[in-house]
Amino acid sequence: MTRDLTHYSGGAHRAGTSGRFGDVHDPATGQITSRVPLADGGEVADIVGVAAAAQPAWAATNPQRRARILLRFVDLVNEHVDELAALLSAEHGKTLADAKGDIARGIEVVEFCAAAPHLLKGEFSDSVGTGIDVHSLRQPLGVVAGITPFNFPAMIPLWKAGPALAAGNAFVLKPSERDPSVPLRLAELLTEAGLPDGIFSVVNGDKVAVDALLDDPRIKAVGFVGSTPIAQSIYAHAAANGKRAQCFGGAKNHMIILPDADLDMAVDALIGAGYGSAGERCMAISVAVPVGEQTADALVARLKERIDGLRLGEATDPEADFGPVVSAAAKERIEAAIATGIEEGAELVADGRGRTVDGYPGGFWVGPTLFDRVRPEMALYREEIFGPVLSVVRAADYEEALRLPTEHEYGNGVAIFTRDGDAARDFASRVEVGMVGINVPIPVPIAYYTFGGWKASGFGDLNQHGADAFRFYTRTKTVTTRWPSGIRAGASFVMPEGS
Repeated sequence: MTRDLTHYSGGAHRAGTSGRFGDVHDPATGQITSRVPLADGGEVADIVGVAAAAQPAWAATNPQRRARILLRFVDLVNEHVDELAALLSAEHGKTLADAKGDIARGIEVVEFCAAAPHLLKGEFSDSVGTGIDVHSLRQPLGVVAGITPFNFPAMIPLWKAGPALAAGNAFVLKPSERDPSVPLRLAELLTEAGLPDGIFSVVNGDKVAVDALLDDPRIKAVGFVGSTPIAQSIYAHAAANGKRAQCFGGAKNHMIILPDADLDMAVDALIGAGYGSAGERCMAISVAVPVGEQTADALVARLKERIDGLRLGEATDPEADFGPVVSAAAKERIEAAIATGIEEGAELVADGRGRTVDGYPGGFWVGPTLFDRVRPEMALYREEIFGPVLSVVRAADYEEALRLPTEHEYGNGVAIFTRDGDAARDFASRVEVGMVGINVPIPVPIAYYTFGGWKASGFGDLNQHGADAFRFYTRTKTVTTRWPSGIRAGASFVMPEGS
């Protein structure tokens, strides 16, 4: 029997009233496990109203006290990590170990946010003029919203909410309707940690809820992660309504393998970064670019050998390398992309279609797939597949390998594997991509640096987490001060100058 999930507002669960629901599946079995309410505009407005009423008192709370609540929340998440990972895997499909990594990377950002008292400091200049001082303040925006994807149902909501809360905002989360249980449990833990009622809310829904958030004048900023067309649409919609927006879209991440690279290291990196989490990561490596035919031949042979030994399995299978994809629609889309690649003339080395797992015949299984001799004009290369499909594009030389990620529509992440420090330094300087790994396959920055792609992978001036997040979730107020000193110069009608 399925259960009905809720929204979360005012420190408590709140039943949906729209009468609309979406089905939540277990990707390993294909069975419906729960129904998630899909909010209408009235429900969204009510939840935003609760947040708006609570936010001023939270903004007036000492930043260090806000940080202490977040640290208590970190402790609670760590205490409940097994429970959270099981919830996450049951709705997303990723292995338990991968689910724990999802949670851990989110918590790292919340830990960084404990430095809010420092990160919110303004600037001060004395005696900018005779008896005049200037200082700046960083103040919260008010109520802000996050619209987050299915592939990281813990990490990305925490990346958004942690800095927003630490900066004194109220935060309304619209998580993916495919795996909403972890965000609801995180809301409970925030309340248990001492977060005031109304400061963190979860509103479940679809485009109706998203549009309501974008149109509500009480929402001052919106953060989004998802596909590029939706990221671009949300960015434009938010900007038209005078809201700040940081919207992150799709990716086609390349990994360059130079002839001098440690090939065993490169193969390990490609296997993990290409097929981990069934390729459902915005930082997954989906294009391998070996330089030179000899390098390419050796790389493809070793990849084929490793792929043959990979194991698909349900989340609790300790031997599983990765699990199912998130939905039947995702499976159908990925298999269609594989068929298109064959039609375009790419060489299919390993075919992940038609895979099954014993005991789970209804699961959304797609096995590891490898194409060789992919060309840049192919849809297989141009389009994001978001599944366990790796394409090998052979490059004749270093300059051709550098041009591929630089000229691609997307610019999220890229990696180069080499022993040549000069080549690596040149590559990092010249490649037009937002995040670069050198002998690191998934260059997701640590919490105190910022995460963000270039070109069609990101819309907005400020990135996720790190210092950028505190800039995004605050506005600067500059105060110019002069105290009476007994010296009167009379009225002045001239624009004041620093001298």
